[in-house]
Amino acid sequence: MITELKPEEGIAGKFVKTAFDENGVLSKIEFTNDETFNFAFDVVDALAEKTPDKTALIYVSRDKEEKKFTFKEIKEYSNMAANYYKSLGIKKGDRVLLVLKRHYQFWFTILALHKIGAVAIPATNILKVEDYRYRIEAANVKAVVCTADDKIPDAMAAIDPDDKVIKVIVNGEREHFHPFDKDILSFSKEFARPTGEDTVYAHDTMIIMFTSGTTKHPKMVAHNHLYALGHYITARYWHNVKTDGIHFTVSDTGWGKALWGKLYGQWLCETCIFVYDFDVFSADNIMKLVEQYKITTFCAPPTLYRILVKMDLSKYDLSALTYCTTAGEALNPEVFYKFKEMTGFTIFEGFGQTETTLAIGNLKNTTPRPGSMGKASPLYDVHIMRPDGTLADVDETGEIVIKIADGEPYGLFSTYNNDEKMTKEVKHDGYYHMGDTAYMDKDGYFWFVGRVDDIIKVAGYRVGPFEIENEIMKIPYVLECAVTAIPDGTRGQAIKATIVLTEGTVGDDNLKKELKRYFKENMASYKRPRVIEFVDEMPKTISGKVRRVEIKEKDWK
Repeated sequence: MITELKPEEGIAGKFVKTAFDENGVLSKIEFTNDETFNFAFDVVDALAEKTPDKTALIYVSRDKEEKKFTFKEIKEYSNMAANYYKSLGIKKGDRVLLVLKRHYQFWFTILALHKIGAVAIPATNILKVEDYRYRIEAANVKAVVCTADDKIPDAMAAIDPDDKVIKVIVNGEREHFHPFDKDILSFSKEFARPTGEDTVYAHDTMIIMFTSGTTKHPKMVAHNHLYALGHYITARYWHNVKTDGIHFTVSDTGWGKALWGKLYGQWLCETCIFVYDFDVFSADNIMKLVEQYKITTFCAPPTLYRILVKMDLSKYDLSALTYCTTAGEALNPEVFYKFKEMTGFTIFEGFGQTETTLAIGNLKNTTPRPGSMGKASPLYDVHIMRPDGTLADVDETGEIVIKIADGEPYGLFSTYNNDEKMTKEVKHDGYYHMGDTAYMDKDGYFWFVGRVDDIIKVAGYRVGPFEIENEIMKIPYVLECAVTAIPDGTRGQAIKATIVLTEGTVGDDNLKKELKRYFKENMASYKRPRVIEFVDEMPKTISGKVRRVEIKEKDWK
């Protein structure tokens, strides 16, 4: 039995109604009062009025210096930034590239752009000059707001020597760049909601995210202002954040994951966001901060959990922690079991794309099945589809699709910017095609198999890399692995395992023989890797996903 739809508690209640099944699991969600919904005005500024002194953001720099901002201060700084950017000529519809790492100025800036109606384009600081050039030219960027770190200003100056693009610098000063930190201090803390032709509507483009590109040139994924509401489920019913809690998602602001865990859903739920602006990744530092700041809810990519289960976690006080989640790649069951054994915490996995919010997940009050992504979010009508366009049976592998015939759900991208052809390639015949394969069991749990392009065909069998990787990850000295196809004259394709070993493990021929014995004892013959390669690190996208395509390209040359 499903309960009656009722408004959510708090500030979100004006926009969100929910209903639940007999086990308290979210079963239905609807949205209201959304024609001109603007996250910056309707959530952040509203919270500044409701709870002005409540801490909204805790920021820790790479040098462990701390800054705290209340909702009132976030409102004021974002208003100052909005007035500042308008003075530079940025207006509704203009595209602004943001390369701000995890600097607190990112939050001031993105909210300011939402208030103006300009389009934010987050990007990571680890891109190359040509990557930035592509983004600036492809998106017709009017302004760049960038960090003073990592030679990013050098890259921007090289791309735009004639100053055709407005350039703003954060945490520093440089010729031909407007100094953000100094300049905004002279601007008003008041900013009126635009009206008339400057009115910002919910269906206007709010943000463009470039995909991380596991295969080819990144696509420009455009989301409207309703995308923020689409992340309510992400925070409330997947991250399980609390109004009096502190949420920590490990992500750079240039990744889509930052929008999942460091902004929209969390502040819709009125929780405090924790930000650690590190340069050099250290799992030890992250866990020390979880202890020090009494983090209550934590989300990290599977890569971090794989590292954590190889550490001694007993030396950290995790008593404030209540909930752990993961997304970005499929979580190996071995890591799930080991983390629970070491900490007592279940890891609640979720699945989505740059093009969506949380599409599939292990939501609050559900029981995760290790290795499964969970069940479909009530926001999306998710199915498994065969290549011929018919819906698959239970336990049959096919492509994950979202039904859009009856209207597109909140959180689903509007279009690939400037690419109608590519948009139609994934949105057609009443469905959005995600490009990932999985199967659904009789209870509605989805099990990831791999990207459509990652499926391996061995002697007539279709093999997903993830199931083989799961088995390999059970081996104690394996830190990471990637399974790909290599050419084989007899079978058509054979299976290769690329492996990163734990520190101190020697990857020699004897170890390869040991691994092959393990494969023979634990895997069906058609699933066994025939080739093993040890590497120091995996090729990865900017968001940390393994680029199997890069491994395959090398092997198929």
